[in-house]
Formats: sequence, C-alpha cells, structure tokens
Amino acid sequence: MIARIWRGSTRPEDADAYASMLKPELLPGISKAPGYRGSYLMRRNLDGEVEFITILIWESIEALKAVTGANYTASIIPEERLKYLLRHDSHASHYEIESMHGLVGLTC
Repeated sequence: MIARIWRGSTRPEDADAYASMLKPELLPGISKAPGYRGSYLMRRNLDGEVEFITILIWESIEALKAVTGANYTASIIPEERLKYLLRHDSHASHYEIESMHGLVGLTC
C-alpha cells in the first residue's frame, strides 16, 4: 500500500473555508477510484497560518498512477481551492506503508 502525503497552508481566517472544501472527499469522486483505500486530513495552527496535511492511501502505486497519470508526484489542486493557499507542496511525497495497527478496513 502507498501513502500520498501533501502539505499546504492558509491564513487563519481562510482555514475553515478551505477545510470545508476538502470534506467529505479530498478530490471529487476520489472515493470511487479503483485502488483508493481512504484518507486523512490533518490540521494545526502555526504562527500566523494554519497548516494542512493530507494523506491518501492507495492499494498500489499503479492504482495511484491510473488516477493521476504519469506525473503522479505533481500536486493536484483545483483552482477554487488554490486561492486559499499561502503556500503548498508542488509535489506530493509517496511512501510504502510497512504496517498499520488498529485501523479498521485497511490492511497491508
């Protein structure tokens, strides 16, 4: 399994609006994509900004590439969300998941 990890930051006054655009799905229709296994949206307040981290879990790198295309590391940020971001990763990081514990419905 693969974890796709991405970071972005907003102004504190834009954080709630931005977060609401990421719920209940991180990308439109992503939950129906073959190989998609779930996601996490994390948030923390920093000095003068709010950082978000998204983690999307994929069955395999091949499943991820089937959705994102050959340039699978590139960030995918819809235009309506981009206006809220102060800064963001231009590329996502990808990690092989070695083990998971206590997560219902996900197995390695």
